[in-house]
Amino acid sequence: MFKISITQIDKRLEEEVVVKCHEIDDEVLSLVQKLKTNENIILGSKDNEMFRLTVRDIFYIESVDNKTFIYGKDNVYQSKLKLYELEEQLGGTKMFRCSKAMIVNLGKIRSVAPSVNGKLDAKLANGETVVISRQYVQALKKRLGM
Repeated sequence: MFKISITQIDKRLEEEVVVKCHEIDDEVLSLVQKLKTNENIILGSKDNEMFRLTVRDIFYIESVDNKTFIYGKDNVYQSKLKLYELEEQLGGTKMFRCSKAMIVNLGKIRSVAPSVNGKLDAKLANGETVVISRQYVQALKKRLGM
C-alpha cells in the first residue's frame, strides 16, 4: 500500500509528481505510466478482439445478467471485470456510479431532467437516456455543480 500526500502549491509554480519507493517494480512502473498518459485505460472485447478504451471513449458501463458491457459511441464491448472493479479502476475520472447496475461518463451528459420517484433522466451526447437512481441524485448534482 502506498502513502499518498498532496500539497497545494502556488499557480505560478510548476506542478510535479514525486514517487518515492523502495524498489522500482511493475506496480510502480504501472503507476508512473498511468500518470504519464493522464488517462485510465480499460480493456473491452468485441468479436474476439481486445480493445484499449479510454474514459473519453466511454458513454456508460452497464452490468446485465452478471456480464459487464462498455458502451462507446458506435460499439459495445464486454469486460471481464465486475462493475465495482471498473468503478475502483476508474476512480478520480469523470465516471460516476448512477445506479446499482450502471456507471455513466459525466462528460457525456448533455442534460438532466426530473423523472418519477425522485430519479433523474440523463440525456447523453449519443442521444441515449440513462436513469440516475434516487440514491445517487444528490451526489450527481454535486459533481455537476447543480
